[in-house]
Amino acid sequence: MKKIGIVGAGPGGLAAGILLASKGFSVKIFEAESRVGGRNGSITADGYTFDIGPTFFMMPFVLEEIFAAAGRDLHDYVEMKMLNPYYQLLYADGSSLEPSFYPEKVRESIARLNKDDVEGYQKYLEANEKKMKYALPVLQRPYSSWSDLMNEDIVRMAKYLNPQRSLWEELGTYFTDDRVKVGFTFQSKYLGMSPFNCPSLFSILPYTEYKWGVYHIMGGLNQLSLAMARVIEELGGEIELNREVTEIIIEEGRAVGLKVAEKEEKDSGEEESGAASSGRKTARYGFDEIVMNADFSWGMQKLIPNEKRKKYSDENLAKKRYSCSTFMLYLGVDREYNHLMHNNVFLAEDYRKNFLEIESDRKLSRDPSFYLQNASITDPEMAPEGHNALYVLVPVANLQGEIDWQQEAEGFRSLVIDKLKSRAGLKDLEKHIQYENMMTPLDWQNSLRVGYGATFNLGHNLKQMLIFRPRNKFEEFENLWLVGGGTNPGSGLPTIYESGRITANLLARKHGLDYNFNRKEKIQETFANADRYEAFR
Repeated sequence: MKKIGIVGAGPGGLAAGILLASKGFSVKIFEAESRVGGRNGSITADGYTFDIGPTFFMMPFVLEEIFAAAGRDLHDYVEMKMLNPYYQLLYADGSSLEPSFYPEKVRESIARLNKDDVEGYQKYLEANEKKMKYALPVLQRPYSSWSDLMNEDIVRMAKYLNPQRSLWEELGTYFTDDRVKVGFTFQSKYLGMSPFNCPSLFSILPYTEYKWGVYHIMGGLNQLSLAMARVIEELGGEIELNREVTEIIIEEGRAVGLKVAEKEEKDSGEEESGAASSGRKTARYGFDEIVMNADFSWGMQKLIPNEKRKKYSDENLAKKRYSCSTFMLYLGVDREYNHLMHNNVFLAEDYRKNFLEIESDRKLSRDPSFYLQNASITDPEMAPEGHNALYVLVPVANLQGEIDWQQEAEGFRSLVIDKLKSRAGLKDLEKHIQYENMMTPLDWQNSLRVGYGATFNLGHNLKQMLIFRPRNKFEEFENLWLVGGGTNPGSGLPTIYESGRITANLLARKHGLDYNFNRKEKIQETFANADRYEAFR
């Protein structure tokens, strides 16, 4: 039985762990935190529960298929509820857009903005259904060598790429009203990119919402990670929490094992750090294969000595393009704000300027767009009775810029609180806050181990996709494999799960076990049976 060591119990590592354990591999996962999930974990305090990162569950068929491959049914482990509408987009002029599973509702919502764009919505759906049918097989394949680009799926998809267009320009072929275009480019936040720079391919992102729905998992999306961990243990795999990997051991160009910090009791006043202290005892574990689920940039720089890396040296990593970061507030309040929907997106008056401030200028905006989740309106267990758990996300520049968060954090918090009061109608917010947790890009880097604080990992420009992205079968060292947002297919929960499936299939192929990269029949079934998700309303 081949031994697989996995660094990190994030969603990619958990997906790979399920599939590898189900194929008979001996799987051992080391997780630095006291909980599984990574960015898909939770914060719990004073009766409030907050998801740390993802709050939209989309394309549920991906995780359903991973569970099914292990002889399990996802819906035996979690309760999934379709949101309707999925969210409301609120513009500075007082208008709004409410995307939904039901096309007639979407058409009505678009018509309130611009009747001339209703017809464009149908054209958008038809074009992106074709594009998605060709894109899905491409996103479920590995790209370990240039020959992997020579396949019929890539050829078929190529005519839909329009690489000369940005996502914003692509949406302009369907819609004339900028507000409607923003409503169909908002999803580029999953990639941490501006729609003015994001490749046109990603017009498929809102299509996935309209085709398969947007869901809340009761208890929070963190329950997905807990369910995955449970399956791994049922299959005989091991997950060790509070065990930080301090080094991936490379010998003669091969990954042969892991150095792992021993569990250690902390002094009462000692703070958590993003890395093991230099004096901490470590143990060495040998493995036949290593799967790295750490954030790619952070993992390369912290777990493999720079002198052993060439293509991904510290110098070369610094030259890569990374996604934006996020400023977060997790607020427990002792009252209910029932005028809010579950998901609320407030757009800056000058959203083009706001995008440029984040991606190009790398400075703090005085009028930022922001996302406000009020999950307890759907899921009362997220907060004590009569209370709300509010999750606030503001896209901001990553740490490649020059923003000094130690100096700016409190001032920016005050600005965000003011926006919540003026734009979201939370006029009495401050006197009701019972619990607060603030996270800046610096915290993403130092506490959550995210390189450059880039919450959505490496950027998704064309020069950092497919063969140009770090490969699932890592190209610098033998026996080292990647999962997560920094490898193929990219960031966002469904694609991170796919990265785990791709890597598990590659390992199965290497060791002579069953694998399948040709999923055309399953994809056809996925499209044909999308209406079944209406049962989760």
